[in-house]
Amino acid sequence: MLSCRLYLTLNGGDPLNHPIRSTNVKPYTNFSTVRSGAESAMAASNSVRVAAAQMTSINDIAYNFSTCSRLVKEAVSAGAKMLCLPENFSYVGDMTGDSLLIAEPLDGPTMQKYCSLARESGIWLSLGGFQEKGHDDAHLRNTHVVIDDAGNIRSTYSKIHLFDVDVPGGAVYKESNYTEPGKDIDVVDSPIGRLGLTVCYDLRFPELYQQLRFHHNAQVILVPAAFTKVTGQAHWEILLRACAIETQCYVIGSAQAGKHNEKRESYGDTLIIDPWGTVVGRLQDRLSTGITVADIDFSLIDSVRAKMPIAKHRKPFDFWRPASQ
Repeated sequence: MLSCRLYLTLNGGDPLNHPIRSTNVKPYTNFSTVRSGAESAMAASNSVRVAAAQMTSINDIAYNFSTCSRLVKEAVSAGAKMLCLPENFSYVGDMTGDSLLIAEPLDGPTMQKYCSLARESGIWLSLGGFQEKGHDDAHLRNTHVVIDDAGNIRSTYSKIHLFDVDVPGGAVYKESNYTEPGKDIDVVDSPIGRLGLTVCYDLRFPELYQQLRFHHNAQVILVPAAFTKVTGQAHWEILLRACAIETQCYVIGSAQAGKHNEKRESYGDTLIIDPWGTVVGRLQDRLSTGITVADIDFSLIDSVRAKMPIAKHRKPFDFWRPASQ
């Protein structure tokens, strides 16, 4: 089996002494030797197509891989250069802690299959929320992995904000019982622009997204997620659109949808939102398995940022510190 090569860099220091550290940006290299006419036309119009997936993962890694493979084929047929899959794309357990039993390192067999899938299909993949093996058998990392079209792992981000929540009218979650929190921000250059990587519950913490945009120059923010039915209905679209407006980035929310088992259900509603906060991609059925596509328009990003230059008007973090410090 073809090995996945890891293209990662050492963590850099945070120039703002912020508690979240920053990683170096990973440069994008185009490994494709042939560009189709459709690709050339898209480049000429200063835009590139992206696909966002929606699915219902279960406790069967092979079944979920088959679903993801079908979604990859749909994305390629639609002319997308990248497909964004949701959190827990490879596995959702029936019981709390089941994910620990199947957690693997990034060079393990499950991620190897997805690297091969990307290479054989000639498409970049955003794999949000992979169960990466942690520092011991009692912990894993909720890791967002980006794979390029040559099958190489270009970037990884471990979820910083863990879902320890008593959902109103729902279940009690304690992700920190078995998950190690990440500490590093991550961005990577890709065919669809500079990506800011996040996962699910991170969406409720705007300071992370401010860092991605204003200190790491993200153009597209990825939010693979498995929002609960209750929190999704109340907040999912609102939070995504607010994130797009506040950062002036495209925001891609790839969602788990429907009932995974008798105890767990996800809200769904995969969305692609432009820098003005407009929904430009959405599945017609909030609970179906499928993809939605949209074109990332780089000229729109530049236009929105030029006409409303919030990057120039915003105050630095130091501005908000009490005068006594």
